[in-house]
Amino acid sequence: MDLKKALSLLVAEFGSHDIPYALIGGFAMGALGVPRSTIDLDFLVTSESLHKVEAVMLALGYKKVFSSENASQYVSPAKELGEVDFLHAFRPISKKMLKSAGTAAVFGGEIKVKVLKAEDIIGLKVQAIANNPNRFHKDNSDIEELLKTVKVDWETLKTYFELFSMTDRFLELKAKYERK
Repeated sequence: MDLKKALSLLVAEFGSHDIPYALIGGFAMGALGVPRSTIDLDFLVTSESLHKVEAVMLALGYKKVFSSENASQYVSPAKELGEVDFLHAFRPISKKMLKSAGTAAVFGGEIKVKVLKAEDIIGLKVQAIANNPNRFHKDNSDIEELLKTVKVDWETLKTYFELFSMTDRFLELKAKYERK
């Protein structure tokens, strides 16, 4: 996948179709200063904009290979455009994440893209662990790398960990990474 080409194309299309979006996943971590390999692009989009997202993706030649209330996935037959996953924001908390997303410059400043805040990416990773404990090692590693690199709002993080009954893990991470 040519991440630069795909991201540039998608961000332009999202902008021209008024689609609220933010990067999540591995590429978002890189945009926040945590290098991480990735083979796809992951976005958070509003559930109200899913019809626009689908129209854009199909117009670009992508095929929808998965769809549920929570997520959808598109794959392009053109290898350079690869796979794009969407998490659907329909709950107040995920819509709030999207509204508070910041802008980051990627590819040496050539592309400006909306990216979730580190706290919100961590919140999604906590949810992923809660939904599938087998993801603990991978997602916990990402959480710790973000905490090492980015100054975070610990009160926001606390709400995410409490929401998924992981207060003990929150306290461990806070003791290890909180910057005084």
